[in-house]
Amino acid sequence: MSNETIFREVDEELRGDRMRRIWKRFGPYVIGAAVAIVLLVAANEGWSWWQASNAARSSDQFYAALEMAEDGNVAGAQEALNTVEAEATGGYPTLAQFRQASLLAADGKREEAVAAYDALATSATDPRLRELALVLAGYLLVDGGDVAAVQQRVGGLAEPGNPLSSAAREIIGLTQYAAGDLDGAYATFEAVANDPLVSQDLRSRVQVYLAQLRAMGAAGAEDADAGTDAAETPSEPAPAAADDAEPATPATE
Repeated sequence: MSNETIFREVDEELRGDRMRRIWKRFGPYVIGAAVAIVLLVAANEGWSWWQASNAARSSDQFYAALEMAEDGNVAGAQEALNTVEAEATGGYPTLAQFRQASLLAADGKREEAVAAYDALATSATDPRLRELALVLAGYLLVDGGDVAAVQQRVGGLAEPGNPLSSAAREIIGLTQYAAGDLDGAYATFEAVANDPLVSQDLRSRVQVYLAQLRAMGAAGAEDADAGTDAAETPSEPAPAAADDAEPATPATE
C-alpha cells in the first residue's frame, strides 16, 4: 500500500470522525427543525380541511333552511336558521340573521323584523352590512309615517358619497309623504332628482313621486311649475311706435 493511499484513508477517517462529532452536536436540532416543519404543514392542512368541512356543512344547513322557507315551512326555516346562527362558521350566521328578519317581515311581524334588523345594525362586523340592515329597517317603517324613527336609522346614510345615500333619501321622502308632509317629501325627492349620481331607475321613480306631489299641491311644486311656464311662454314684444304719430309740440314761453 502506498503512502498516498494510507494518507488518504487516514484523512477520510478523520473527516468521518469530524462529521460524527458535528452530527452528534447539531443533529438533534436538525431533527427537531424537520419535525417542526412537518407538524406545521400537517396543522395547516388539518386547519384547511376543518375550515372547508365546516364551510360545507354551514352552507348545507343554510340552503336547507332557505328551501324550507320557499316551501312555506316558515317555522321549520326559522328553527333551521337558528341552528345556522348558533353553529355555522364564516358569514353564514349573519346571512341567517338577515333571512330571519326578512321572514318576520313577510309574515307581517313588522316590529319584530325591525328589531332583528336593528340588532344586525349593531352586531354585524362589516360596516356595509350594518348600513344595509338600517336601510331594510327603514323601509319597514315607511308606512308608519314615523319620520323621526326613519331619520334615526338612515339619516346618517343620506350624506353625499355614501353608497346607500339614494336609498336612504328615498326612504325619508316616502316616510314624509306617508306622514302628510308633502312639502318636505317634495324637497327630498327634488334633491334626489337633481343628483347626477343617482341611477336611472331611481330617477324615474322619483319623477313619478314628484308628479304625484305636484298634483296634490305640494308647496315648492308651484314655483317649479311657474318657472316651467315662464320658460315656455314667450314674452310679448313692446308695441311699435305709430308712423303717423305727431311730433311733440315744444312748450311756448
